Amino acid sequence: MSVSVEDVSRHFGRRRAISHVSFQAGRGEIVGLLGPNGAGKSTLLAMLATLLRPSSGRIVYDGREYTATADAALRARIGVLGHDLYLYPELTARENLAFFAGLYGIADAGGAAALALDRAGLADRADDPVSAFSRGMRQRVALERALIHRPGMVLLDEPFTGLDDASTAALVARLRGLRDEGAIVVLATHDLDLADGLLDRALFLRDGRVLDAVTQPAALRSTYRALMRPQA
Repeated sequence: MSVSVEDVSRHFGRRRAISHVSFQAGRGEIVGLLGPNGAGKSTLLAMLATLLRPSSGRIVYDGREYTATADAALRARIGVLGHDLYLYPELTARENLAFFAGLYGIADAGGAAALALDRAGLADRADDPVSAFSRGMRQRVALERALIHRPGMVLLDEPFTGLDDASTAALVARLRGLRDEGAIVVLATHDLDLADGLLDRALFLRDGRVLDAVTQPAALRSTYRALMRPQA
């Protein structure tokens, strides 16, 4: 899978959330969207997920522009993990994952759920209700929910929020595994220390605009501070 964002802007009334943003991502890349609150990161992820349409510009997937008639087929190739984890707390981890596997038309939903729980390191808690899980455990289940249909592109909005060290390490390992499998991973994060060494490309955003795009970025924190420094 490949995606190309071409001169995209998004307005909400008079407010311009995204302004003339362009970038490309291909197989086996982790792209970071870095910027303060209100920079437009979540809006950009929502457009990549086809949940919002650009006000101008276009987004091209595998050489074809996104259109309304392609929604179902395209969305079947995208996995999304946002602030809301979209899990049913009264259901067990196994039931949650089997339910979403069924929604994606996976024939062996139970088998897919079992494999996802193994990957999350939660096989021993498979039949416990999600309501009994810690934030980190719920986040791991939600990530597998987003990946259960093996999407070609994965979109993550602040995936490290509220995670302990063990859950963070598991998530970083999972993201690197997705890159090795050829997926595109686009993540918005404030955690520059964790992003350092993980990203193949970093887009620094402020006020809806890309200030800089860096390939194989290093020293993210110092670069971020320099770019976000108030202008005299």
